[in-house]
Amino acid sequence: MTASGDEAIAAAERRAESTRSRNLPLWDDLPIPNDTANLREGPNLNDACLALLPLVGVWRGEGEVDYPTIDGPRKFAQQLTISHDGRPFLIHESRAWLLDDDGNVIRPAARESGFWRPQADDTIELLLTHNTGIVELYYGKPRNQTSWELGTDAVIRTATAKDVTAAQRLYGLIEGSLGYVEERAMVGQEMQPHTSALLHRVVG
Repeated sequence: MTASGDEAIAAAERRAESTRSRNLPLWDDLPIPNDTANLREGPNLNDACLALLPLVGVWRGEGEVDYPTIDGPRKFAQQLTISHDGRPFLIHESRAWLLDDDGNVIRPAARESGFWRPQADDTIELLLTHNTGIVELYYGKPRNQTSWELGTDAVIRTATAKDVTAAQRLYGLIEGSLGYVEERAMVGQEMQPHTSALLHRVVG
């Protein structure tokens, strides 16, 4: 192994010292397996999800949101939980909150929940529901062992939701942290950057 490889493993071990013993709150009276965001605990990860294994955990960090139709760019913080219950899908739960220029919390912001559904041909289906009245179906594939690229195949919106027509996302591990960028076409604008963030593992 190269020196840089040794350094990467050592860095991962240092990060894991504070995260390996943490997990999601558990229901001790649940008659079925609890969701787990820690691969050391709970049910084994389903083999179908092995290509998504690096995503499992709870991630927290900061990012930026911008678009021609908003007063931006704006800073935000986010917690992303990607967990499983032993079946062939991952559970996606995200909460964000806006920050001022000094890092103080202004108010809660976007929420989304859904499922990553890997398929036998390496295709990934990602279903996301947003608190803003948007439902999105993404399809994508792993770009390599630590990055995943997806784009919408369908977008459904309620009568009161923004006019979103398409979106693309790229997730990737960056020195043990999880980064992502999202592009959106909405409210009459062409596809362009909308949000990006760098999240650090806090569980798993």
